Amino acid sequence: MTSAPAQRTRQRLRAHTAHTPGDDLLGRLPSPTGALSWVRDGEGLVGWGEAARFEASGPDRFAAADRWWREFTAALDVDDELDVPGSGPVAFASMAFSDRPGHSVLVVPEVVVGRRGGHTWTTTIGEPGHHAVRPVRRPTGVCYADGDLSATGYREAVRAAVARMRAGELDKVVLAHDLLAVADEPIDHRFVLAGLAGRYPECWVYAVDGLVGATPELLLRRTGSVVDSRVLAGTTWPHDGMSDDELAAALLSSGKNREEHEYAVASLVDTLRPFCATMSVDGPSVLRLPNVSHLSSDVIGELSGTPSLLSLGEALHPTAAVGGTPRADALRVIEELEGLDRGRYAGPVGWVDGRGNGELGIALRCARVDGRTARLFAGCGLVAESDPDSEVREAHAKMLPFREALEGR
Repeated sequence: MTSAPAQRTRQRLRAHTAHTPGDDLLGRLPSPTGALSWVRDGEGLVGWGEAARFEASGPDRFAAADRWWREFTAALDVDDELDVPGSGPVAFASMAFSDRPGHSVLVVPEVVVGRRGGHTWTTTIGEPGHHAVRPVRRPTGVCYADGDLSATGYREAVRAAVARMRAGELDKVVLAHDLLAVADEPIDHRFVLAGLAGRYPECWVYAVDGLVGATPELLLRRTGSVVDSRVLAGTTWPHDGMSDDELAAALLSSGKNREEHEYAVASLVDTLRPFCATMSVDGPSVLRLPNVSHLSSDVIGELSGTPSLLSLGEALHPTAAVGGTPRADALRVIEELEGLDRGRYAGPVGWVDGRGNGELGIALRCARVDGRTARLFAGCGLVAESDPDSEVREAHAKMLPFREALEGR
């Protein structure tokens, strides 16, 4: 089921893009809430205001969103001085993990500021309203409570999933749990984004319709006929006094983590291959982040046709990195054992422009922020050799980025 777009005006809209000075993207955001962001190491896109919006749910959400975006851009008058990926009309996208329940959204900002390769530009759609710049506020009095699936409940869910895999029901499954954070006053999205960007420049720092986070995993980037993806699966974190080099070596030699990673890469390659004339895989290597390290592989392909970014995202989602293998069996086990609604956690998040270019990450290391409350999510890939206590510790390590950014640590 889909909802109709909510546009501010029935008149034909104009999108205008021009060079502008400045380099601090996140510093441009004017308001504590409603931020739109896709920024990595100082480059990317931010936006504010709402020229149009589309919401969708159900198994046809990707197709419905793609169809609406094509129709919306076809009805625009576009004046683009740059004609580069991310200039012209842009929609920020955040798609639900599951068919049901699920709520997906495309937001077309009134104002988008982009930066790439030393160039900064601003795109306006329609006649943007006035957005007063308000000072960034640090959350105070942050306290935590169990979400729908506590750490204890998560440990038992992991134990049950491992038993099923050892019985041969499936090869891999990714289980998640949640944590609630409550502050004294409404949480300023910009404060969290700045904290995430400062601590994790290797990640894409994103915000779409209240989903705020920093993901290290790129589901898919499309630039013309070239598509690429960064697959992460297999994780370790600082422990036992081991050095970074020792942790990396142990991760690369871990049979459990290599197996988990190979499932994720094979899942993506097998799904993407029918759309590509050529493909290559580089990896695995170790991606080091302040809180964890991951096995990482890069997949690059040359498209043989002209599939849209959102249609490719539909084909790929969910990968084995966030669902499991075989996909249908893993999704059934997730539904039976998690007992929570992931919402847009672990779904595709990112942006798409009017030429079909764009980037979709996987919504990880994130929280759904609503007023004073943030609902944090973290998940772990499980195989038959997984240890429940270790997986609980890994999930805790994956929640640290958002907790540190929220608390200003």
